[in-house]
Amino acid sequence: MQLRTLGNSDLRITPLGVGAWAMGGGGWAFGWGPQDDQDSVNAVHAAFDAGWNWIDTAAVYGLGHAEEVVGRAVKGRSSKPYIFTKCARVWDENRQIGKRPKADSVKRECEASLRRLDVETIDLYQIHWPEPDEDIEEGWSALAELKKEGKVRWIGVSNFSRSQLERVAPIAPISSLQPPYSIVSPEIEAEVLPYCGANNIGTLVYSPMKSGLLSGSMTRERIAAMPQDDFRQRTPNFQEPLLTRNLALVELLRDIGARHGRTPGEVAIAWALRRPEVTAAIVGLRSPAQLNGVVGAATFRLSESEIGEITSFMTA
Repeated sequence: MQLRTLGNSDLRITPLGVGAWAMGGGGWAFGWGPQDDQDSVNAVHAAFDAGWNWIDTAAVYGLGHAEEVVGRAVKGRSSKPYIFTKCARVWDENRQIGKRPKADSVKRECEASLRRLDVETIDLYQIHWPEPDEDIEEGWSALAELKKEGKVRWIGVSNFSRSQLERVAPIAPISSLQPPYSIVSPEIEAEVLPYCGANNIGTLVYSPMKSGLLSGSMTRERIAAMPQDDFRQRTPNFQEPLLTRNLALVELLRDIGARHGRTPGEVAIAWALRRPEVTAAIVGLRSPAQLNGVVGAATFRLSESEIGEITSFMTA
């Protein structure tokens, strides 16, 4: 499988990587409902067996649980994948999530992540959200120190705007940015992607299928039956008036995919990968079976006319 260098790092990664957000399970503010841990482990193994070589998680996913699952999934693998995780989201005994990119907190979080993942070094450590905004320089300085100490190999950020990238860049080189990017959420095209391309910042886009909405398996009935602790049903794209448009978009993606033996999800991911500034896409998996609906996106390329069809639909 083709490998791509992530920004200024020495990480050579596959175009698709495993996203562990849903592996955190339910019972927290941004959970996806109940999740079987063995299904998660099996999904990770299936992706690695298919040639993927990295996984992205975060301390806050499941309030530490996703990192534990990732640690279990990679343990004993003959060829260790790269592990990426994030900091600056903390929680208390009441499972309430706080925002804290303060240096002392970031360093404690790193130690906790190393224990949960059961590794000596994190391959890519990222500030999860630039909140509070006034603390991002302090948080980024702490990540730079962790890199010097050898606790993490490379450092990046997630959900930063162009102006925020410009603020922290003088402190230490940014290896990567992790932004949301999909057909229905293309906002980073205006400023963020050009900035990353011009400054050798790798881009790991998340939610290219908009949290499963563009996978081809989502229906009104399935959304209505989602568990109460699945955050997706509370988001605008899973509700009217956007839901009708989005389900119609899926049918267009299904039609385009059918011409090539690809799924709507593979078309959606290929759309995100079409930009040269995009290094790779994070693809969430909850079971080995889901791999079949996305794995082909690593090599699938949309034609200019097919990209035009999607653009025309979204701008109609």
